Amino acid sequence: MDKPLRVALLGCGVVGSEVARLIVENGDDLAARVGRPLELAGIAVRRKRERPGLPVDPDLFTTDATGLVSRDDIDLVVEVIGGIEPARSLILAAMKNGASVVSANKALLAEDGATLFAAAQEHGVDLYYEAAVAGAIPILRPLRESLVGDQVQRVLGIVNGTTNFILSSMDETGAGFAEALDEATALGYAEADPTADVEGFDAAAKAAILASLAFHTRVPLGAVHREGITEVTAADVASAKAMGHVVKLLAIAELVDGAVAVRVHPAMIPREHPLASVRDAFNAVFVQSAAAGQLMFYGRGAGGAPTASAVLGDLVAVARHRTGGGLGPGESSYADLPVRPMGDTLTRYHVSLDVDDRPGVLAAVATAFARHGVSIQTVRQEGHADDAVLVLVTHTARDADLAATVEELRALEIVRDVSSVMRVEGV
Repeated sequence: MDKPLRVALLGCGVVGSEVARLIVENGDDLAARVGRPLELAGIAVRRKRERPGLPVDPDLFTTDATGLVSRDDIDLVVEVIGGIEPARSLILAAMKNGASVVSANKALLAEDGATLFAAAQEHGVDLYYEAAVAGAIPILRPLRESLVGDQVQRVLGIVNGTTNFILSSMDETGAGFAEALDEATALGYAEADPTADVEGFDAAAKAAILASLAFHTRVPLGAVHREGITEVTAADVASAKAMGHVVKLLAIAELVDGAVAVRVHPAMIPREHPLASVRDAFNAVFVQSAAAGQLMFYGRGAGGAPTASAVLGDLVAVARHRTGGGLGPGESSYADLPVRPMGDTLTRYHVSLDVDDRPGVLAAVATAFARHGVSIQTVRQEGHADDAVLVLVTHTARDADLAATVEELRALEIVRDVSSVMRVEGV
């Protein structure tokens, strides 16, 4: 039991360096929790360079990642390099060599998780990936283990800190999207190229992982409906505020008539909803299940130390399995439910129209909605004369029906502009 478990670390960036530091500095505590010491056996990097302040022997660094994961003395592999390749090939090589794997790679798990799970089962090793979704927040393990005896009905989450910071700033200051993005970039919350975040790609990958776990069904990334926040305007945010709502980029996975519906898009939610109070770059995931009821998980969704915390939690779990024997839960896709296309999914909508302030306007607008089977729940008018704005909230409707309604509204002489169309969620 004194023989160390040897760990190969793939990547030593913001997250990887924190993982390495914690393994070294918390070595005694980790050994006590695992039952055996954890020893860094090698760190694969793209290029060798000085890393001042990192308490790691420089001789551990290598640019030969394939050689590292193929070594016979490697028990556990931590992958934090991201992307599809070479991460997939390295993980598969590690598993073939008998090593259990901890990964933070949301893109790979969402794109080709089935291949990784199959390899883990074939070679009798663990695949853990808590850090792939929502950083330090423990959400995957509750879905994978704690709630496995329950029936999850809906998962609703804010899973991207960059977009949440931007939308929070727009709500608090009245800024437009471009101004809020500039602020996020200046503060380090947004990458130089923020496309993956602001266009919803990052959140969509996480939604696919959450849905697959929650509903025991393989949900491919391509089946996730995705919309970003680049079209959200200051007027949209102000209109939401006037309704007592706030705009959030939501990842939503739910059971609908025996099928799984998964989508990512900006939406208005009531300010009294638990997710409405999640500000800045924080993440939160709201889960509703048959027996447990409503649960919410909240915390820092990104950053070196928070993500490393999730990685270390997984590392201790798989190390314990090595020490005591056995494996953790593998993929659960037995339900094999159909994935419902967005075109068949019903959602509510907020629609703002710039209209002429004259008799018959509301009747004409209501007729256009009725013609396409979209019913109106609430209506209010803001301003008068040239500044008249008609704000409507619909009952649930399909995208195609709402799109046809908007097209007809744009053709009406009394409608000068359809200034905003946004979904309403969380009620």
